[in-house]
Amino acid sequence: MIRMYGADWCGDCRRTKSQLDDLGVAFEYLDVDAHPEHKARALEISGKPNIPVVVFPDEGYLVEPSNSDLELKLRQLELINQA
Repeated sequence: MIRMYGADWCGDCRRTKSQLDDLGVAFEYLDVDAHPEHKARALEISGKPNIPVVVFPDEGYLVEPSNSDLELKLRQLELINQA
């Protein structure tokens, strides 16, 4: 399962959530504003205060990914079709 650490006020977070939804990829959204432990975990994972932090089943992660970088990673993990 993909985990996405983000916040509702964050434009990059909204864009990434929308892309995951549009691609039909299931993910768990972890709100860093509503839950301080999620904020701490995102910082621990990436070493940066930037969001979103997207964590993949292979434990790899992307911070503030572009749409193309996110799609490439999803294809590498075969989480979306290779079309």
